[in-house]
Amino acid sequence: MSQRYVFPFGGDGAVEGKPDKSLLGGKGAGLAEMSQLGIPVPPGFTISTEICRFYQQNDGNYPAGLEDEVAQNLARVEREHGKTFGNGKDPLLVSVRSGAPVSMPGMMDTILNLGLNDEIIEEAIAAGADSRFLCDCYRRLLSMYGDVVLKVPHSEFEKVLEETRDRQGVETDAELSSDALLEVISAYKAKIAEHGKPFPTDPKEQLWGAITAVFESWDNRRAREYRRLQGLSNDMGTAVNVQVMVFGNRGDDCATGVAFSRNPATGEKGIFGEYLINAQGEDVVAGIRTPQSITPEAENGGMSGQFAPAYRILEDVCRKLEKERRDMQDVEFTVDGGRLYMLQTRNGKRTGFAAVRIAVDMVDEGLIESSEAVLRVEPEQLSQLLAPVFDLDQKKEAIDRGDRVAEGLPAGPGAASGRIALSAERAAEMATEGSVILVRAETSPEDIVGMHAAAGILTARGGMTSHAAVVARGLGKPCVVGAGSLRVDEEANEIRVDDRVLREGDEVSIDGSTGEVLAGSLVARESEVLQVLMEGREETPVSKAFTRLLDWADDLRRLDVRTNADTPADAKVARAFGAEGIGLCRTEHMFFDEERIGWVRQAIVAANQEERERALEHLLPMQQSDFEGIFEAMAALPVTVRLLDPPLHEFLPKGERAIAELASQMGMEAGQLADVVDRLSETNPMLGHRGCRLGLTAPDIYVMQVEAIARAAVNLARRGIDVKPEIMVPLVGSKTEMEKLRSMIEETLTRVLSQEDSELAIPIGTMIEVPRAALVADQIATYADFFSFGTNDLTQMTFGFSRDDVGSFLPRYIADGILPDDPFASIDVDGVGQLVRLAVARGRESRSNIKLGVCGEHGGDPRSVEFFDGVGLDYVSCSPYRVPIARLAAARAQQS
Repeated sequence: MSQRYVFPFGGDGAVEGKPDKSLLGGKGAGLAEMSQLGIPVPPGFTISTEICRFYQQNDGNYPAGLEDEVAQNLARVEREHGKTFGNGKDPLLVSVRSGAPVSMPGMMDTILNLGLNDEIIEEAIAAGADSRFLCDCYRRLLSMYGDVVLKVPHSEFEKVLEETRDRQGVETDAELSSDALLEVISAYKAKIAEHGKPFPTDPKEQLWGAITAVFESWDNRRAREYRRLQGLSNDMGTAVNVQVMVFGNRGDDCATGVAFSRNPATGEKGIFGEYLINAQGEDVVAGIRTPQSITPEAENGGMSGQFAPAYRILEDVCRKLEKERRDMQDVEFTVDGGRLYMLQTRNGKRTGFAAVRIAVDMVDEGLIESSEAVLRVEPEQLSQLLAPVFDLDQKKEAIDRGDRVAEGLPAGPGAASGRIALSAERAAEMATEGSVILVRAETSPEDIVGMHAAAGILTARGGMTSHAAVVARGLGKPCVVGAGSLRVDEEANEIRVDDRVLREGDEVSIDGSTGEVLAGSLVARESEVLQVLMEGREETPVSKAFTRLLDWADDLRRLDVRTNADTPADAKVARAFGAEGIGLCRTEHMFFDEERIGWVRQAIVAANQEERERALEHLLPMQQSDFEGIFEAMAALPVTVRLLDPPLHEFLPKGERAIAELASQMGMEAGQLADVVDRLSETNPMLGHRGCRLGLTAPDIYVMQVEAIARAAVNLARRGIDVKPEIMVPLVGSKTEMEKLRSMIEETLTRVLSQEDSELAIPIGTMIEVPRAALVADQIATYADFFSFGTNDLTQMTFGFSRDDVGSFLPRYIADGILPDDPFASIDVDGVGQLVRLAVARGRESRSNIKLGVCGEHGGDPRSVEFFDGVGLDYVSCSPYRVPIARLAAARAQQS
């Protein structure tokens, strides 16, 4: 540990040099940096993240000297502020807040107004202090300290407040009189006493209780869940920031708020945010009162109309911070007696729409280079730009029917429909059976698991900077907040809008781009980016920014990006997204078409070679037509066709009725067909008679497919279309398998191309999806022009996991830390990754020019793409809608 544990900010004690976020946490580093820039920051000090780690590793003990260092820094703050902590006549009050190196909004704890007790309140009022103001601060301290430090359920304090408001006939806490607040204070202290340990009257005991509680909150359930869901380390720790209180709840010339230097939903330039008059910061983010918009365009003139001098300074601060930090900023502020104070700055969380637009705009403004813009957008954020929106005609019909039940604030773009879930726990449960919308009065950090599971989030209270809005933006979820006409009754399992009742389990639709809430389930349509790319509609600012960002990414990346596509329609979508070919065309998907499944089944159950050949003759032109459509859609780009992979029994009917129907069609006895089905069934088909094993034991099917590929390619070439087919053999595990199948494929190609008088070159390669194939890749490479890693099966076989059954235990594995991630979502670098690395090295030892790619689902996962780039693959292949994500991930990998 460093010898220095505590770092001052504000006033004369600001640290020199660039603040270290890993040591001071994000909040502490921001406060130190604002102090250095001359921005008005209430003075305070930061206890470093090292203390958090020490505390966790030493059974809740602190290092020697920490208490003295805190006392020295508190004394400095007292001198600079002219007040004394614990003094009754003019007390210094402080806040204690967390601040991790990586933003974790709302996941850890905060306590405000520390330094009050009954005696101090009485002395301060006697000395002329505002009684109502002090009582408001005291009741806030009691509820926050009781909840965070003494573990009294927050709901019990809320119940007291609600009952008091009802008795007093007021709607908000701000309307409660001093006498009413004294009643609340008395009830709060009684609640705390009921739960055991009484509220400490010694301000220094309060301070250390709060500091300890914040350090302990690093390891609370919601913080752990958030880090798990976001892939964050548990070893960072949090800092603790102790800061002089400034008060937004002192009267109508006071306010508190949250602002962004640009719109976090759309990316539009200009200050954006919300504030509450006569309130403290927790009121804004908790969503207890719906705040007012900062912008001058607001109905009341916004903050510029009510706090003009403070608003001008806030605008200047936001510009200064953006220029200094070269990113969109999320700031917290308080106006105390008309004077502005800044309490936090951090790089703001934003939607995918905003991330792309802000990155591109900042390049145009000269704040960043295009290479940095690529790093500013997380690849997964691009999926939000491709998210569906509701069909406008269907939406209008629903509105005309009276199904628009509420309107709120559009806090997260995209449209979502699903069944109503009224708690986080129910959302997580119900999401296993279909799409759900989490509906709450307001969300809290405890709801993170349900928010993650839900397709969308709807709250009755809160604003654009409430907990629900901030977290939804980070998760990329459609979100509507502040739908004030909703009355959420969790106990009755229903929500009410006037006389209309919707119950848990009913369908509801939310539009996170407009703020509309509609009863029933609406069908969504393609996003504006898709409409521009696929339908040729006029470009929009978002689509232009999307295209420019990916053009910059293409200039930086080394990896090619192909797609997994089985139809011309999929191929066209992928090509519009920038795919540079098809890395996996699964031919078995074509066999299930209604027109051909009968012939496939006849080929499988044929009694003799003549019957099998007749069935395959019918399938040949169908397969040829399939390939012609795909090759044409991908003209001039490579198309890797995988020969038939699944076991034959998957194509046969199941159940007595289906078997009888097929037998009748084929002129067979049902019992005879049932015997065939039974004979072809396998105990573990994933490891059975499939892939190249099928090609070697029933070669007629592979011969037909190769002929279809060759004839399709020749036909298109004669039409002047550039075709680049590649033939891929699945499930190879030995050199001899590949040798024999390559010979068969070459013989078929030679025969067909000779008949067609063509000289097309068609590479032949294999999938590396069996662990043994990776180990003997040097041997297999002598007969393969390319390898494509089938990481789905390679992961199954390496772990011994079945993707179909892993859901019964894998979530527990991840939650308990047995595995860090789902290995089917992000590649297992230590195990499966080592097989890939080995196969790459051995394959290139044997054949230096061998082409190497990956076609498993990992090809569209950003972390996996970074690994594939590092081991030297030539391309990744993924589903069409993941192509933009892979393009951006490949560019970022080159800069990591």
